[in-house]
Amino acid sequence: MSLLIRNTRFLDVIEEKIQEDMDLYIEEGRIAKIGKNLDVLADEVLDGREKLVTPGFINGHTHLGMSLLRNYADDLELQTWLEDAIWPIEAKLNREDIYWGSLLSMAEMIRSGATCFCDQYYEMDRVGDAALEIGMRGILTRGLIEDGDKDLKLDQTRALYQKYHKKGKGRLRVVPSPHAIYTCGEDYLKEIIDLAKEMDGVINIHMSETIKEVEDCKRDHYMTPIQYIESLGMLDLHVIAAHCVHITEEEMDLVKNRRFYPIYNPSSNLKLASGFTPVQKMLDKGIVMGIGTDGDSSNNNQNILEEIHIGSIVNKAVSMDPKALPAMEILKMATINGAKALGLEDQVGSIEEGKAADLAIFNLKSASFTPKNNLISALCYSAQAEDVESVLIDGEFVLKDRQLTKIDYDNLLKTVQDRMDQLVRR
Repeated sequence: MSLLIRNTRFLDVIEEKIQEDMDLYIEEGRIAKIGKNLDVLADEVLDGREKLVTPGFINGHTHLGMSLLRNYADDLELQTWLEDAIWPIEAKLNREDIYWGSLLSMAEMIRSGATCFCDQYYEMDRVGDAALEIGMRGILTRGLIEDGDKDLKLDQTRALYQKYHKKGKGRLRVVPSPHAIYTCGEDYLKEIIDLAKEMDGVINIHMSETIKEVEDCKRDHYMTPIQYIESLGMLDLHVIAAHCVHITEEEMDLVKNRRFYPIYNPSSNLKLASGFTPVQKMLDKGIVMGIGTDGDSSNNNQNILEEIHIGSIVNKAVSMDPKALPAMEILKMATINGAKALGLEDQVGSIEEGKAADLAIFNLKSASFTPKNNLISALCYSAQAEDVESVLIDGEFVLKDRQLTKIDYDNLLKTVQDRMDQLVRR
């Protein structure tokens, strides 16, 4: 299938501007040509005059299966939230719960313009099945916590890699993922590092999310968390590091020339009172960052546009600087820099010839974009998920005219509600 989007505007995150009156020609899942008045034939032609095309947004950290737990346990600090509320109900989840919960999260992401995710959870084969069904691009990571099943979890990661890595025309990747330094001992972390080296040299981990995590690490290892993982050799890998709320300047200097990519999770950090990630300081040191929603039980949604909005304005308030984290910078975190963080920048993250046609198409006939004073500002500060009219992944519509094309959305909502009703009775 080929698609021509005529006379449109698109967000150019490389040149950091809106390109006007352009044609985008998509063929065999790729952006084949970009230019004015292209002389090409296409199977479908879309009038782009009242549209704005962006790279598909990248959700750099989430727990997709947790959508069943949306609004289930709120207004608690992190450890209490995890140990007393979330982990007990999570223990009741089965494979099908996680499949349906993950499918719901993916539907919500797509409806807000996201085309790619990095997920850490369990029963990840069913998460992979959901991604293949709905057509999303994603990184699957089985969360590894050291307990009586720790060796089984490593085996599950290997099996997941063998079955799902590069499946779905290459859209899926599998990466080893220790949950955190406080749920994995030193020897287990070293085993996971060795496993990552067997695969593609990438690892995904929660990092420096709370003050307690940092203080416990200093007490137990006489080092800060990032100093600790360096001592284990983890910084020799490509590290996707969720949160990094309490990263120090010394740690920033330690990682700024390494393949270490913090993922900013503003809503979750605010809701759990974890603190404020020093985003501007890291950016000033040249550290490449992505952005993520985290899971539904701590956010409570998978709306990447909301993360972009909140993530920018909270940093202005914390730094008392209205110029901190400007609109284009956080949009790059959600696109090209998010792609770099996940190791996918050669495939997605920007609108360039040769890259996969992972695109979000916004309808500019909305209050959010009226008047059209500054479309970059509008994307960051006023755009709503309802403004996302269509989404393409690998050049195929997964959302068209606000309708998901590959799944029955009404049935999805009903099934998730039914499964949650059953879950609380188990």
